Amino acid sequence: MNKSDWRNFLNEKSGQCKILVVGDVMMDKYYYGDIHKFASDAPVPVAKITKRKASLGAAANIANNLALMGCRTWIAGFVGDDHNFETLSEQLDKFGINREGLIKTDKPTTTKVRIMSRYNQMFRMDFEDNSPHTDEEFEILKKYVKILLNDSLDAVVIADYEKGVCTERFCHSVIKAAHSHGVPVIVSPYGQQWIKYAQADYIMPNISKINKILLNPIEDKDDEAVERAGRYIMRKFKVKNVLATRSAEGITLVSEKNTTHIPTKSREVFDSAGAADTVAAAFAMALAGGLKPSDGAFIANVAAGIVISKSGTYAVSREDMLEILAG
Repeated sequence: MNKSDWRNFLNEKSGQCKILVVGDVMMDKYYYGDIHKFASDAPVPVAKITKRKASLGAAANIANNLALMGCRTWIAGFVGDDHNFETLSEQLDKFGINREGLIKTDKPTTTKVRIMSRYNQMFRMDFEDNSPHTDEEFEILKKYVKILLNDSLDAVVIADYEKGVCTERFCHSVIKAAHSHGVPVIVSPYGQQWIKYAQADYIMPNISKINKILLNPIEDKDDEAVERAGRYIMRKFKVKNVLATRSAEGITLVSEKNTTHIPTKSREVFDSAGAADTVAAAFAMALAGGLKPSDGAFIANVAAGIVISKSGTYAVSREDMLEILAG
């Protein structure tokens, strides 16, 4: 596809794509201020807060990217009945993300609160409970996924951040249900137990995640090593394709018969945070729109190039990509 075709796709087709993101939902909260003294009652620094920000994290960040790209987006996972869920709901509603699949439990909504002084993180508070969810809670979540699949989804993204949703049993059930409806499954993986993603159509790790399951680490710059790692992942974990994100080096798509290396456009790399989420979203959008995987890898690479040139987690919009493709 040329740039004109891509612009047409983003303007005319992305809004027809129906995609479910299921997995670990998270809120990120930031409090910014200057540290100018120590407390009188304890030997700790005091930050005078001057600004605060709340942003969607983990599976919710993938959903945010999809919505900003123009896709019809659903999100499913577990949350708590707390103030952080209220903030999460406000953010999801703001971007038009359907949140009917968020199942309330007696655990807190996973939230990371960061205290920032200028651009340095001084302290972090985590609100989370990673103990197992009940069978009843999983059954409700599975039922919701099946209802959406019956309503003609175009793609499913499994977003795993090891916060309790993406067990082997649950992942296998989602993959099986999606395939019974002819719907592709894209996985954003975490940890080392990738056998739970068996039979997924695409797994999308970055090099840091890949190195956690290899005996001998590889480097972003080594094309051959990335391809070998991709084929190892396909064999060992029984996944069909690997899309490896390589920071400033671009993206590599490893399939059964072909390997495609796509270099990132020459841009300053400022921060790679959130790039994997954006790649998963852009690639899922392309597949949902009926495009070839190689075309999906191209547009995912365009989106990743935007993210790594930004500070902090950044959700890429359709307008961002249209601007790049206009060049």
